[in-house]
Amino acid sequence: MLAGFSCAAQTFVVSPELWDRPRSGKAVLEQAAVRQAVDAYLAQPGSRLVLHHGPGPESLLAAEELLSWLVALAIENARISLRSDLQHSDPMRIEVVRQP
Repeated sequence: MLAGFSCAAQTFVVSPELWDRPRSGKAVLEQAAVRQAVDAYLAQPGSRLVLHHGPGPESLLAAEELLSWLVALAIENARISLRSDLQHSDPMRIEVVRQP
């Protein structure tokens, strides 16, 4: 599920199946992309998470819900941002951005 690597960031694609079932902290972390993004974030002190989502209220609500789960899992809210820059049909992505 790893979408790509670059020198400054790593991007992970969140499976659409996450939204098809009841969620819990355990269920969210069982998603490979979420777990990998959290692991990458924790391994890089000072990094940030960007949740890329599509346009529209449904996609925004899903991104806000994932943000809430990440905060509940001890990721600082101030280190997570939302960005509506995907097409409607694109799955959500979590980008781990290294700070210089």
